Amino acid sequence: MTPPLPIDQESLFVPLTATETLHIKRFSRQQQGPPVLLLHGSIENGRIFYSQSGKGFAPYLAGQGYDVFVVDLRGRGKSKPSISRRSTFGLSHTLQEDFPAIINKIQALKGQVPQFWGAHSWGGVLMLAYLARPAVPVQVQAMVFFGSKRRISIWNLKKFFMIDVIWNWLSKAVVAFAGSLPAKRMGIGADSETRLTHRQTHAWVVEKKWRDWHDGFDYAAALQAMQLPPALYLTGAQDKVLGHPVDVLKLMQETGCQNCKFMVLSKANGNLHDYGHIDILTHPDAVRDHFPLVVDWYKKSGHMQPINS
Repeated sequence: MTPPLPIDQESLFVPLTATETLHIKRFSRQQQGPPVLLLHGSIENGRIFYSQSGKGFAPYLAGQGYDVFVVDLRGRGKSKPSISRRSTFGLSHTLQEDFPAIINKIQALKGQVPQFWGAHSWGGVLMLAYLARPAVPVQVQAMVFFGSKRRISIWNLKKFFMIDVIWNWLSKAVVAFAGSLPAKRMGIGADSETRLTHRQTHAWVVEKKWRDWHDGFDYAAALQAMQLPPALYLTGAQDKVLGHPVDVLKLMQETGCQNCKFMVLSKANGNLHDYGHIDILTHPDAVRDHFPLVVDWYKKSGHMQPINS
């Protein structure tokens, strides 16, 4: 029996402006297989999908025969320069500039082939918003979202502390003083956010209507009028705030839900653990618990098959 090919890793750097560069971490077996784009959420970077030792969701997918591209959005992770008080970009720039650069880079490497998409938390909202109004065309075969919600409608004490106190009150005060949100130094996240990103994210989290900050474009209406790629929405039973099952389901319904599936990962539903917002991707048992569900979803939904693993 031929042993499997080793998983290769490389860093790609994509120019955005004269001074700004995006970092994309690539995992593959000899750069073969259908492309998968993975996008992190707020106060995060691409490391949510892989560890320093080469474990995690991205290496797992590469081991299953996919060519995986993990993005560090502008100013996060190894993208340069890092976010500071001088950073003026926001989510509008992510949708209009970052996404096109990422898609063009993947298409330059892989050709005009369908892509599979995956995201954690707020990354799912950004992917859906881009598909509602794409700056450059892209064909997406299937999507999987981990703990992705747009609005936070639930209320509990943990939500009050994390959102009302930390995100709304304390973070606004820090942004006003520091000019950006140093979430890692504050101990509330893995990476920083700009002043504009924080403000634009807050608007979408609290407002019932999903509209553009500048021209009022209705993202929900646009998505409901489209034939979206099949989408699998996963969240954990212990995700009490940032990906609460109630709010994840509401996001799925907001898109029109033409070809989608919603699953709560819990012991009661046959899983090994009651997962939370972060360990849904980082738990060592995820590779034998629910990561195979993602590969099954991609295979069932897509016409492109991975290389033999």
